[in-house]
Amino acid sequence: MRTPFLSSVAGVVMGLAALLPLAGQAQDIKERTLKFTFSIAKDHPLGQGAYIFADLVKKKSGGKIKVDVFPAGVLGGAPQDLAGLRGGTIDFSSMATGLLSGIDKEFMVFDFPFLFNNPQEAFAVADGPVGTRLMGKLPQHGLVGLGMWDLGFRNMTNSRHPIARVEDLQGLKVRVIGSPIYLDLFNALGANPLPMAFPEVYGALESKAVDGQENPLAVIETSKFNEVQKYLSLTRHVYTAMPVLMSKKTWDGMSPTERKIIVDSEQEARTQQRQISLREESKTLAALQKLMQVNQVSPAEMQRLRQKVQPVVDKYTREVGEPVVREVNAELAKLRAAK
Repeated sequence: MRTPFLSSVAGVVMGLAALLPLAGQAQDIKERTLKFTFSIAKDHPLGQGAYIFADLVKKKSGGKIKVDVFPAGVLGGAPQDLAGLRGGTIDFSSMATGLLSGIDKEFMVFDFPFLFNNPQEAFAVADGPVGTRLMGKLPQHGLVGLGMWDLGFRNMTNSRHPIARVEDLQGLKVRVIGSPIYLDLFNALGANPLPMAFPEVYGALESKAVDGQENPLAVIETSKFNEVQKYLSLTRHVYTAMPVLMSKKTWDGMSPTERKIIVDSEQEARTQQRQISLREESKTLAALQKLMQVNQVSPAEMQRLRQKVQPVVDKYTREVGEPVVREVNAELAKLRAAK
């Protein structure tokens, strides 16, 4: 019997297969050198996944297709990566779902605060009907969505004080992703959100242009934010999925054989990337506890946070569309009932 997970992965493959020409049109694998860019550090689990992907592509293509990896925003931030993908000057990139909201607002459903209880729920939705459908809409925007990798749950850091209560966020200047839902989320919490490209964040924290930022633990560690931030508060307020995107111009120039290599390599790399990310989280927290002042947020205060941001959830339910939000909530209810 096919498991729900395998069925969802099969759905992704079938969605990509719709873009493939007939098998009879297959051509030989050509010598190619492709670029994979992203803003995260190379030793982050996402960076490790990118190198795994590059190795798999090289192996499956008999060494003919080489993927050069450009981590840490060396070719620009996510807006530049997105423009490069659509223009065909970059072949692969990965960025947060919130950064795709300007292309398709339905991607914002993944950024709803306190939506997921654990990474497994997020993986199931990303690989299931909702994620497959959203990724299938990207070719009309010059992109091919291969799959969603794991960045993790976001937590707060700042240089002023621990965040133990809602009131601790009042007036705090916080760097956020340049997505409307993040701006509204932190405004609702009483903070002063400032959208900023990721490569600029360390410098802004160092110069005190902003007080803090919010990111998953592995991003905080590999970006060395502990050097310019004293306090880490474990709020886990939003889960971030990282779609792996390919330029449709590059995809269109490939034979069916080459495309299969890309699809198969991404699927294998996605599985390994998620495993690395989950495995390393507790180690990362232990390391950060030696470098920063870390605090948990009490269940009562977490409930207050949820209540404060409920108007944001209501607003974006209308904006994203109630059908897709109902679909996500129904999938989550089914997953939770099965436990």
